[in-house]
Amino acid sequence: MRAVKVYEEAWPLHTPFVIARGSRSEARVVVVELEENGVRGIGECTPYPRYGESDASVLAQIMSIVPQLEKGLTRQALQQVLPAGAARNAVDCALWDLSARQQQQTLADAVGVTLDVEITTAQTVVIGTPEQMAASAAALWETGARLLKVKLDDRLISERMVAIRSAVPEATLIVDANESWRAEGLAARCQLLADLGVAMLEQPLPAQDDVALENFIHPLPLCADESCHTRSSLKALRGRYEMINIKLDKTGGLTEALALATEARAQGFSLMLGCMLCTSRAIGAALPLTPQVTYADLDGPTWLAVDVEPSLHFTTGQLHL
Repeated sequence: MRAVKVYEEAWPLHTPFVIARGSRSEARVVVVELEENGVRGIGECTPYPRYGESDASVLAQIMSIVPQLEKGLTRQALQQVLPAGAARNAVDCALWDLSARQQQQTLADAVGVTLDVEITTAQTVVIGTPEQMAASAAALWETGARLLKVKLDDRLISERMVAIRSAVPEATLIVDANESWRAEGLAARCQLLADLGVAMLEQPLPAQDDVALENFIHPLPLCADESCHTRSSLKALRGRYEMINIKLDKTGGLTEALALATEARAQGFSLMLGCMLCTSRAIGAALPLTPQVTYADLDGPTWLAVDVEPSLHFTTGQLHL
């Protein structure tokens, strides 16, 4: 019999995290622990209101399958029992962790990949005045970040981006609009970003408006985030996006994330690996995907006032394994 524990945690942030959708001052996560014969596996997810999730709904989903988990529910069976999303992610990652520990392997070994000892991660510049965002970018650059992810909403786009580029002329910049833009004016905004040497634009339009990207000529790559959850999303993205952002909370865990990565690459998409606001547990579960991705955006734990123990070792812009 497998022992199952499910619980919530709240982790305060050291600085408010401000994006087009609003501001957050803490990371709220749901944790699943599975124990078998003295070996414990753990998984974490971040419920996301954008996808109709709350702490309560995710807890309810997980609790509904506790009897099956206690009886030995497998990762493969889990894919049919819960839909893609945060709840399945926490359980899937706990099952991966448990299996790896039972085999006395690292998660990377269990998946069959070799990880770099240093992984470059994007550091996020959150929404503020142009002066605040430029100062934030400069401070990140001075402490080691070389890849900056700039959050934007629908205001002051040229002012913010010109200020940031002036502050960090050498940085690799990627921009995330979090669905806050509209098709009108998108071409001019893309051209502005391209002129400023921005490497990629993530999810400019609401997911339901992606049809506007059909035959849309754009001078920099577009990355699907809210528009891409699992392999079933890929068909609609062809001809609209060049890249997809894989997050375990969207795919419903590492199992589908690995399958999505394989299928997306076969269809010609390049990959980004993202995260929610989370602890090191959630980043550790996603690490087996890092060898395949162009950009890793794994700075979630760096926003926490205190991280879980044991924590991963981050310096600005780098994850050290």
